[in-house]
Amino acid sequence: MFLDSPLAIVDLETTGAHPVYDRVTEVAVIEVEGGEVKDEWSTLVNPECAIPAAIQALTGITNDMVAGAPTFGRLAEALHERLAGRVLVAHNARFDYGFLRQEFQRAGLQFRAQTLCTVKLSRRLYPEHARHNLDSLIARHGLACRARHRALGDADAVWQFLRLAAEERGEEVLAVAARQVAKQPSLPAHLDRAMVDAIPAAPGVYLLYGENGTPLYVGKSVDMRSRVLAHFADDLRSPREMQLAREVRRVEWQRTAGELGALLREARLVKELRPLFNRQLRKPNSLSSFVFDGTHLDIAQADGIDAEALASLRGLFRSRRAAQEALRAIADEERLCLRALGLERSGRGACFRHQIGRCAGVCAGRESIHLHHARLAAALARLEALHWPYRGPVGIVEENREYESSEVHLVDRWCYLGTAQSDSEIADLVETKRTPRFDYDNYRILARHLRRRGVRVVQLGA
Repeated sequence: MFLDSPLAIVDLETTGAHPVYDRVTEVAVIEVEGGEVKDEWSTLVNPECAIPAAIQALTGITNDMVAGAPTFGRLAEALHERLAGRVLVAHNARFDYGFLRQEFQRAGLQFRAQTLCTVKLSRRLYPEHARHNLDSLIARHGLACRARHRALGDADAVWQFLRLAAEERGEEVLAVAARQVAKQPSLPAHLDRAMVDAIPAAPGVYLLYGENGTPLYVGKSVDMRSRVLAHFADDLRSPREMQLAREVRRVEWQRTAGELGALLREARLVKELRPLFNRQLRKPNSLSSFVFDGTHLDIAQADGIDAEALASLRGLFRSRRAAQEALRAIADEERLCLRALGLERSGRGACFRHQIGRCAGVCAGRESIHLHHARLAAALARLEALHWPYRGPVGIVEENREYESSEVHLVDRWCYLGTAQSDSEIADLVETKRTPRFDYDNYRILARHLRRRGVRVVQLGA
């Protein structure tokens, strides 16, 4: 039975809500074995920083009270041993576990434990009630709390709740419920579980929103449910992950037939919504490419151009500087003149590179400009990156037999036209008169997908 397992009922008081930036001011552990309390232990902790006035008013723990207390670093090894091998039980376990991991990490110790959140356990055992914070449990079940918002008092109230739940629901029901909720990540109190439970374990994109509908993050997965739940796991490590989990207020999702559809939709939504926590794809990149008409070479901005102009591009670079560096490398390899390429100002006489044997001498009349440009054209041809291997627009078919869904992604000269789920939608997209625009992120997604084996491509037009 659950209560026979070695338990560590833990409660922390802290200087704030962020485990990375805030610190522990008090810790309490009630050790339970065989359904009986083996030991109770608590101590104030010197956080090595000031406690905000609002936190002092809430907990009653003042700066003077912790001034002479040991730091967490001094307590770390003994506390680590005390918790070893026990299920960590806490009300909102994600909060306490996150703080313990951070504090132990600062002390040079790795800490991992199986956790059980009594907020989730209360929701499972008493679904008829709307509120499950500790104040609600104390009032509803008539628990005796010796000191609210003090670590040992709150930990004892949690222990009382466990014993009462075992009496009211039965130890076997409690054990089953504990095993069930232990497998579910703790959701923030402000996030409706029903909203997350509705997410299917299917391919698609999900959108996380904050206060006032602010877009926070757009993600994709072949299993949206698992991926969304991972954002609220107890062992989140980076400050950005913790901040994102703390700020989420709403989750939306959109199903796709497979991974390609999810990737393309994610790329579009990130550009449209500009979520705060998406690092990649957030802004269009200023791509550059070479344009050469046989007599004049130019480095042009390549992102956002239309499909008609793609054929004139040679190479694709993340910036103008990267294109210039590539052109210098070509000049070295082919003994081209930097003046003729527009990389150096024109001058009288031979250029310096000709004097040291790195330029064939178009600048000094030693070779014709036509021969010079012929070597340049041959070198640029080797940089061809956007060759479209089909006669016209194609449909990339993506099917998901498990979920009985299919989509066709329409592409013309590496430009993504859209996704269709019926013949009429395909016809509408193909007949659209607008010239498609090139997007580098879509190009990378599509090129990578088309290199895979077994991809079904349907020719849509000549």
